[in-house]
Amino acid sequence: MDEKSNGSGGHHRLLIVLLMVLLFGVIMIQYVCPSRSECQMLHQLGSWFNGATGSRGGGGEIQDGLQKDPYIAEDGALARFVPRFNFTKADLNRVVDFNIKGDDVIVFLHIQKTGGTTFGRHLVRNIQLERPCECHAGQKKCTCFRPGKKETWLFSRFSTGWSCGLHADWTELTSCVPSRMDSREAPKNLPSRNYYYITILRDPVSRYLSEWRHVQRGATWKASLHVCDGRSPTLSELPSCYSGDDWSGCSLQEFMDCPYNLANNRQTRMLADLSLVGCYNVSAMSEEERWAVLLESAKRNLRGMAFYGLTEYQRKTQYLFERTFNLEFIAPFTQLNGTRASSVEVPPETQHRIRQLNRWDVELYEYARDLFLQRFQVARQQERRQARERRQQERRRLRGRLATKQGRQPKPTETLRLTNSHPAVTEEQQREKAAEDSVESEVLLPDWWDLDENSTMDDYIDNVEQW
Repeated sequence: MDEKSNGSGGHHRLLIVLLMVLLFGVIMIQYVCPSRSECQMLHQLGSWFNGATGSRGGGGEIQDGLQKDPYIAEDGALARFVPRFNFTKADLNRVVDFNIKGDDVIVFLHIQKTGGTTFGRHLVRNIQLERPCECHAGQKKCTCFRPGKKETWLFSRFSTGWSCGLHADWTELTSCVPSRMDSREAPKNLPSRNYYYITILRDPVSRYLSEWRHVQRGATWKASLHVCDGRSPTLSELPSCYSGDDWSGCSLQEFMDCPYNLANNRQTRMLADLSLVGCYNVSAMSEEERWAVLLESAKRNLRGMAFYGLTEYQRKTQYLFERTFNLEFIAPFTQLNGTRASSVEVPPETQHRIRQLNRWDVELYEYARDLFLQRFQVARQQERRQARERRQQERRRLRGRLATKQGRQPKPTETLRLTNSHPAVTEEQQREKAAEDSVESEVLLPDWWDLDENSTMDDYIDNVEQW
């Protein structure tokens, strides 16, 4: 009896040791090979182990032997995206010739409570650069110089500070940035530099609730200048919602009841040209007419910006930024849904009230979201098309090489057909075409070549994107 119990106990200990070794091996795989592309087989083993143990954490999921598209999975939306607005090709194809070694400057318009702080840190800490930004512990600003120069390529909170005022808007930045940049650097006899404006937008209800919670904790943004047409607004033009040093402890009802609250339609106002409506002089026109002008101005400026992202679509934001500026981030963006605003339980009637107070922001966000997703869809389709073209060119090259090694010449009928239809075709092109048409010259190709074309999900996304 004792021998049996001792034997069974030994087996249990052995199983525990084996499991611990296996778990340690999986952890080491993730540590040594963080990228799936570099250690595909090892990560596949790790994913099998996680699946067997019921783990659901970690990176992208595997389905049908392929990694799920992170751009579809990030927001968890299953509804089909149906475009509502018509945009020009120039609006949809946003790729700029950003020259970091020249005089070009990226200008980040940081709207409150849109996740701009996180994105701003990505700009100074997470981009692969020949000369990375220098960031030191305890310092609020980083030094982002161009390669070989002591000149900055980035105008943002974490690089140049609030040089044009705390959370400066489009009206302030466009009139302030050029002069600030010229004063920071030695004058040159060069053409005017290119300024590429970027920003981040957020769902208006979530952004509004987040700002209320921030103000409730004591934030004021009293240092904001709100300069328009060369001056800041008077107290009568921009009254305060509170009488003390701050508005800490205010209830959501109090926050909504203040008619001068700049949180209302903040995104529309900060992206519009305020000089079109007399700046902060609300007597210049009716409120309805004023906001209609501001909304159209904000839409126009948003279309003209080099790039903008959406808080709700972090991975798509990263993808479009990288494609627009031909820059790459070191680590992927993370979609975080657990914000303070998301933890606030708001009754449906209160949410409706917030949407009414921010009706112009709601319309702007729907417009921005539509353009953003169309841009992403076009960019992904172009990327897949370019990948297919590269694979087809590689196939033709390999088939032509194989046909040459075998000493095979194109059939006379094939040569005649090629010559009649394309008189200017070279002999090399004729050989490649003939080799492509021949079944005998097929060559075994790597599995990944046809991955996109054979993937049902990718073929589906080419026509209809899921969000």
